[in-house]
Amino acid sequence: MEVPKKLVNSVSGCADDALAGLVASNPGLQLLQGHRVALRADLVAIRGRVALLSGGGSGHEPAHAGYIGKGMLTGVVAGAVFTSPAVGSILAAIRAVTQAGAAGTLLIVKNYTGDRLNFGLALERARAEGADVRMVVVGDDSAFATLKKAGRRGLCGTVLIHKVAGALAEAGASLDEIVEKVSAAAKGLGTLGLSLSPCSVPGSKPTFQLAADEMELGLGIHGEAGVRRMKMLTADEAVEMMLAHMTDPSNASHLPLSPGASVVLVVNNLGALSCLELGIVAGVAVRCLERRGLSIARALVGSFMTALDMAGVSLTLMLVDEELLGLIDAKTTAMAWPNLAAAPATSHRQELPAPKEGAGTTQHEASSGPGAARVQRVLELVCSTLLAMQDRLNELDRQAGDGDCGHTHARAAQAIQEWVRARPPPAAPAQLLSALADLLLEKMGGSSGVLYGLFLTAAARPLLRSTELPAWADAMDAGIEAMQRYGGAAPGDRTMLDSLCAAAQALHPLRSPGAKLLPVLTNAVQSAEAAAEATKHMEAGAGRASYISSARLLQPDPGAVAVAAVLKAVLEGLQS
Repeated sequence: MEVPKKLVNSVSGCADDALAGLVASNPGLQLLQGHRVALRADLVAIRGRVALLSGGGSGHEPAHAGYIGKGMLTGVVAGAVFTSPAVGSILAAIRAVTQAGAAGTLLIVKNYTGDRLNFGLALERARAEGADVRMVVVGDDSAFATLKKAGRRGLCGTVLIHKVAGALAEAGASLDEIVEKVSAAAKGLGTLGLSLSPCSVPGSKPTFQLAADEMELGLGIHGEAGVRRMKMLTADEAVEMMLAHMTDPSNASHLPLSPGASVVLVVNNLGALSCLELGIVAGVAVRCLERRGLSIARALVGSFMTALDMAGVSLTLMLVDEELLGLIDAKTTAMAWPNLAAAPATSHRQELPAPKEGAGTTQHEASSGPGAARVQRVLELVCSTLLAMQDRLNELDRQAGDGDCGHTHARAAQAIQEWVRARPPPAAPAQLLSALADLLLEKMGGSSGVLYGLFLTAAARPLLRSTELPAWADAMDAGIEAMQRYGGAAPGDRTMLDSLCAAAQALHPLRSPGAKLLPVLTNAVQSAEAAAEATKHMEAGAGRASYISSARLLQPDPGAVAVAAVLKAVLEGLQS
């Protein structure tokens, strides 16, 4: 197994560099000289107030330095990656806030042996110097059915304790009062993690292995083993399983929740989960908690306590009353705390009704008769052609795009098939093209859907005035002009326009008296096919392919190929 790539300057200096970067970009922070310690830049403001210090190993960013600020932490002591901070640095931080006039210092520590030992020793030495120091150890892990001797691990719930303690300190609460209230709040905390991948410390191989079809429940934020490894589940299934495990009374570390209880929910990205997946998980979590009769007083969604590059998520629940909720809502300048609305989360928000179509909007009326039957036959042939070439278009698109051109055209084909089967399409050309434009804009997706929508919308206008053969040549030119105006491409740019423009040129004889449709259309199809094939020799001037070296584009453009295939299907449909 290879060591994963990391964008660092050196393995040994990455923790120092990360903390220095955070301080350099945040004027509210300062470093403590000679130590891996970050403090509020306005230490004078804590005079007469309790100072709050936290920390632990690096690799959990934005924890913990991202939570330094008015209304949260006074300072943070960072260790190397996944390593407890040095006792000397913890002691130096305590001395710094004590000398700044703090009315006592509270150490907020995650429940890991190294952190407890190092922060504990620093506390004892500070007390020996006369400092008033207390320590709260947070253990919010809800993974283990049987409690270990070491107790519950400290996870993302620690961030909520930072917030509660910070709001109390900012309000002028005493050290004893803060210790009492955050200790009580910590008893109503539960966190459970789920991972799709391991994490890797810079310079090292991944901490564990997961098969491509596996996920792990209950792992720690350093890659420690979880309580169950299982096959991949859907987001709905995974979140339901997590909440069931967290609240199962037979689980010694469970969080007891009764219907009607009010909770703060934290949906935490463990490092490498996409924002898209995180949003899905958040929605599922809100719905699952609502089904259990719980009130989600607040929901925080984002990266709060990570495990480097682990693709995973943790869910944290904290039981709250009005007082606790007020402390969560209290203002803070900490950069990593979200701009949270003081309102509950719910899956039942009222939706704004979509505006109705204006009075001048064309209504697409269905038709019957020979013309409608011919339209339906042509459309069915176009759809079956696009579905049959889905894989080929995807393969062509992988050369220079994201490999979804076939999928995009297949979506369009399936949407047209469903539309045709639901009701006869309009036989009037202008109405037909307008209806197809609306359908593709809604269903096709991607830039292709918009381009086809532009083409069909513009092409429909000349056909409102006439449906004679010259009008079809005008329609083709109008559609291409609209695509060029808004899409920015031109013939020779290796796009679908190359096929369209070649076909449009071949359709110009339709404007001549006595022109015959099928021979002219046959020539247009041949021109489009030749133009599509010629794109393999062109340098892309528009679209994603324009970012790829022309030496790598050895296949024709998939959009141009698709256009030529559609025109050929139209011809075959009219001939049958």
